[in-house]
Parts: sequence; structure tokens; C-alpha cells
Amino acid sequence: MATLLLIIIYMAFISLGLPDSLIGVSWPLIRGEYNLGLEYGGFISLVITIGTISSSLLSGHIIARLQTGKVIILSILLTIIALIGYSVSDSFLFLVMFSIPMGFGAGSIDTALNHYVAIHYKPHHMNWLHSFWGVGATAGPIIMSYFLVDENWRRGFLAIAVVQFVFMVVLTLSLPLWHDDKSAQKESLAKHKNGHIFQVKGVIFALLIFLFYVALEVSVGVWGSSYLVLSKSLLASDAARIIALYYGGITLGRFISGLASFKFSNKILIYSGIVLVFVGSLGLILASNQTLMMSSFIILGLGLSPVFPSMIHDTPKNFGEENAQYIIGYQIAFAYIGGAIFPPILGLIYANLSINLFPYTILILAIILLISINSLLLLTKKNTKT
Repeated sequence: MATLLLIIIYMAFISLGLPDSLIGVSWPLIRGEYNLGLEYGGFISLVITIGTISSSLLSGHIIARLQTGKVIILSILLTIIALIGYSVSDSFLFLVMFSIPMGFGAGSIDTALNHYVAIHYKPHHMNWLHSFWGVGATAGPIIMSYFLVDENWRRGFLAIAVVQFVFMVVLTLSLPLWHDDKSAQKESLAKHKNGHIFQVKGVIFALLIFLFYVALEVSVGVWGSSYLVLSKSLLASDAARIIALYYGGITLGRFISGLASFKFSNKILIYSGIVLVFVGSLGLILASNQTLMMSSFIILGLGLSPVFPSMIHDTPKNFGEENAQYIIGYQIAFAYIGGAIFPPILGLIYANLSINLFPYTILILAIILLISINSLLLLTKKNTKT
């Protein structure tokens, strides 16, 4: 039964990734139909992000009251409502309105799945779980592209809603397989009513790790192509392929990290990844040709790959199982905050100074990330096996 549930959990993480890129890939047609400026797409993304952050912060309490399986089903239901809403919307206002349940659904399912796997499964499953998010994030645009050929983005959203409905049915049938400690959940809920999380030793550094990790990961993806085109004079098509290889490095790296976790601890995987991040960052600064630049981006992706899942998996060990679901919710929220605020800030820096600063800013973020990781591991050393 444990194996069957694990397969269902992987399916749930595919479900989480499916809607993530849909607005972006369909926005050229949507804005054309409504005669909107390009920047309006960013506003929809902001609404989704705010919803995701809000539900992540509340998710610890939601999970304690409803239990993991029901939270995941409710989260998928919210995304289905949002997707159907997108498909029938006749104005920009309706798109914004249905972006609210889209954001709230994403935050709760992300926290619930990460917490459950951190408590009940080995580290390799956590790494592979995050790889399956990549499967969903890749499949969503592929499905949508089939409908965009006929410029029918509404049917694309509806098709993804149907796929999500199938996932929801399977997860509903699987409810008897989920095992939450209800008494521990009630005690934990009572304990965390008064902001207890921020009194836990080291939690601030745990939140900073996710803030700066996602700031680094997303900033490389957002600005890497511009750097290659504007600073290194690459063709846009070549730059796009290199960034695709960067994301491929993250996905492949998580599969490799899952295998490596059979022999090495999460701590070793995290520090090995950080070493590769520094190698990739320095490689970007020193690279003199396209091959070296491509290699540097791939190394960056491989280096980043184990950090997020390994840190999530160690959360119960670092802070105790009674605190884990709340702290993981805050970690996910801070991850989205980092991904939301740092790319625009860096964009302003590059626009007003120079895009040539890109590799140096990535290196600075890597240094801050390493300092945060060191600080956390020193404070939680007694709970962490090397």
C-alpha cells in the first residue's frame, strides 16, 4: 500500500506542475483577444503568487484541521475551478478573479505534499518528487500548445481541467491510504496558535535559505537568456537552448540526487550542490566561448537541484515533527516571495547599470545562500547527522 500511495503522491506533484506555465504560454493570444498590454500578464501572475504565499502561510493550520489527503483534493478542486473559470472568462477582470483560487490551490498542495513525504518517506523520494513537478510543468505547455495551433486557448485550459479532474478522482479514491497522526495534529494546532514558529531556534535562517534559493534559481532562468544575448552576443535561439539545458540540469540533478541519497546524507548533498553552484557562477564570469557558458549553466542547474528538496526533507529533523508542517508552509511562502521580488529588483539593476553584472549578482546570491545554510546547520547541529 505504501508503494501505491507513493505513486499517487507522484501523480499529485505532476498535478501541481501542470497549470504553472499555462498563463505564460497562452498570454499572447489572451491579450490579443482582450486588447491588453503585455504587462497585464504580470498582474495575473502577481495575483496567483499572492494567493500562493497566503495559502502557504495558512497551510499548517489547514492541514491540521483537514488532514493531508483532503487538503490535496481541495487544492486540486480549486485549480479545476480556476481553469474552468479561465476557459469561460469574457473579460480581464474574470481572469484576475479566477487567479485567486489558482494561487490558493497551489500553495496548500505544495506544503501538504512536501510535509507528508518529509515525514513518511526517505530522502530519495523527496528529490524524485520534485522531478515529477518538472514533468507536470513540461506537460502543461505541451497540452496547451496543441490547442494554440487553432488559437483556442479556452479549450486548452478546459483540457487541463479535465486532466486535473482525473487526478482528483484518483486522489479521492486513495483517501484511506493516507495516514496522519490526528492526535499529534490537534496538539500541534493548539501549540501554534500564537506565532510559535518564530520562536523556534534557527527558523529565520531556514526561511532565508528558501528566499535566496528560489531568488537564485528563478533569476538565472529569467535573466540568463538576456545576459547571453546582450552581453555575449549569442543568438536568441541559442540562448534559449542553453537556459533549457539549465532547467534540464535541475531536473536531471534531482534524479541523480535521489540515487545519491541512498549513500550520502542530505547535508552532504546540499554542500556538494553549493560547491557546484559556485563553480557554475565562477564559470559564467570566466567563460570565453559558448561551450563554456553552456557548461556553466548546466553546472548551475545540477548544483541547485538537491538544495530545495533536501532542505525540505530535513525540516522535521531540524525542528521536530510537531513543527514541520507549519515551518514547511512558511518555507514555501518565502520561496515564492524570493521568486517574486528578486527578478524585478535585479532587472532594475541591470537596466540602470549593466547586464554584465548578471554573473556577479548570481555569485552574491550564492554566497548569501551558503551563509544562511551554514548558520542553520550550526544552530541545528545536534539534530543533524553528517
